[in-house]
Amino acid sequence: MTTSADLLAQRLAKAGRGAGPNLVSAQVVDVTEDGKVNLNLQGTLVTDVPCTDAYRGRRAGDWVKVRLGAHPLVEYRVGADPGQTDEESVRSVAEAAQVVRSVTWGTTAPSGTGWQQASALPYLRKSAAGQVELYFPVSTVLEPSPDAPPAQAPKAVTISPTDAGTWRNGRPDDYASHPMQGDWTGGGARRGAWFYGTQIQDACTGKTVADMRVTFTRRRGSGYNGSRALHVYLHGYTSAPSGQLVLGDGPEDVMALSVGATRTASLPASWAVQLAAGTARGLAIYSTGPRDYMAVSGGRLAISFSA
Repeated sequence: MTTSADLLAQRLAKAGRGAGPNLVSAQVVDVTEDGKVNLNLQGTLVTDVPCTDAYRGRRAGDWVKVRLGAHPLVEYRVGADPGQTDEESVRSVAEAAQVVRSVTWGTTAPSGTGWQQASALPYLRKSAAGQVELYFPVSTVLEPSPDAPPAQAPKAVTISPTDAGTWRNGRPDDYASHPMQGDWTGGGARRGAWFYGTQIQDACTGKTVADMRVTFTRRRGSGYNGSRALHVYLHGYTSAPSGQLVLGDGPEDVMALSVGATRTASLPASWAVQLAAGTARGLAIYSTGPRDYMAVSGGRLAISFSA
């Protein structure tokens, strides 16, 4: 926690003594990789604040109640009960997954009309979607078969980088342990990158991409603690170059991160097209000067398909 945050917490704690539970409102700036939160507490950034189990579904922008003291603690979120939203979401999934035909069995012929008796053993196969299909031969077709269900979209895939690095002054920067952007000391602007080989194109071949979402985590110990933009570019490398890393399309400020924060955001649709086709191969970050200087890890891509 920053010194200014310590002083603020101490001042608020002192002011609230003797006035009941010492709870104040704050807004979540970011959620960190380990589930803690960075807070805007009365205009001061307070980082790495732990939360009780009562605070579920943590995300940036939430208003929360914070118990002050030597070690601030987020007690709960202020607003509607998230259980209602969770219940509606679970119900919608359950309704979509309901079995639309009943299956019964017994020792005698079924009652009612419309039944057909198979004239031979049934056939079965596994569909492209991994489901089992049944075919029953009959001597006389009394009623046409039901329509085939609509084709399901291919399963989503998650792709992790095979390598990552940082370049400075036209060559790899051996002093950076994670991809970085910006220039803190005036020694040259850094540009970081993540490499995926041909994994992205291989996963997308023959499919229609619906969305590509990338997850990044801002490392601690570099730059200003406050929320800063991540300037993202495309690049055309399947592996790390030995010379300068040449940037492709960009920048796109797909997210802003405070220190320790983890976020996921969609890439522009035009970028998804390039990555799926192999005309672009990976992602990079770059900026100049100290304002948006930061080190970043992650780079995991989640790709969903519509067909």
